Amino acid sequence: MRPLRVALIQTRTPASQGEALSHTAPLIEQAAGRGAQFILTPEGSNLLQRSKSRFAQTAVAPENDVFVAGVRGLAAAHRVHILIGSALVQRPDGLFANRAMLITPEGEISAAYDKIHMFDVDLPTGETHRESALYTPGDKAVVAQTPFAKVGLSICYDVRFPHLYRALAQAGAEIITVPAAFTVPTGQAHWATLLRARAIETGSFVLAPAQGGTHEDGRATYGRSMAIAPWGEVLAIADHDEPDVLIADLDLDAVAKAREAIPNLTNGREFTGP
Repeated sequence: MRPLRVALIQTRTPASQGEALSHTAPLIEQAAGRGAQFILTPEGSNLLQRSKSRFAQTAVAPENDVFVAGVRGLAAAHRVHILIGSALVQRPDGLFANRAMLITPEGEISAAYDKIHMFDVDLPTGETHRESALYTPGDKAVVAQTPFAKVGLSICYDVRFPHLYRALAQAGAEIITVPAAFTVPTGQAHWATLLRARAIETGSFVLAPAQGGTHEDGRATYGRSMAIAPWGEVLAIADHDEPDVLIADLDLDAVAKAREAIPNLTNGREFTGP
């Protein structure tokens, strides 16, 4: 048995990095106090701001972001791995990225991933979202090595693109992270189904910490953070949209068992298009 205790932090992130740290730090400390070895925060953990002009005035480079610095300090203080599900940060070229960052127990950033798929949609409810108006998409999938497992990184809308998850699993990821700030209508319709599908088809643990509730900038997010096993079982769910700490105990040996039972990662065949 290869046990791992994880904690999914569900937040309602404010519109500034300092307030976001004040909001999130007690939840991280609670998770560490409950024995979590790997703590994960949602997408947009450092700030959520819908106004493009206000966002441009607020976002800074990761090395200047007080939230990122604070979480690095918490990881070192508690000797745990922390995934900043994503921080919304400025790139060296002056553009912006939606970036996941894995922090080691030494407080170092060991891996980073820029969200590949931009949420550019017009929902039936009338909601319109254009992430590409703010962020430059990434172009590289990332699997991070940790002492407990290889971790595949993804962010929110990525969950609708199964080929990314297959690539992460085929590269050795046993845990795949899906930090998110899902909208309420898409969350109600698709959130749990998509997460379970990604776990089942890759034979991986899927860990999905989420934003929840009505935020300072006026947006509403779905919550319902979830941890899912490689066979598709829901190990833990925050069945609400309030800030919370969700604990799940994983047996990482379940990955090999699931992949041996259903070897679809190796049974795939090339084919021509229709």
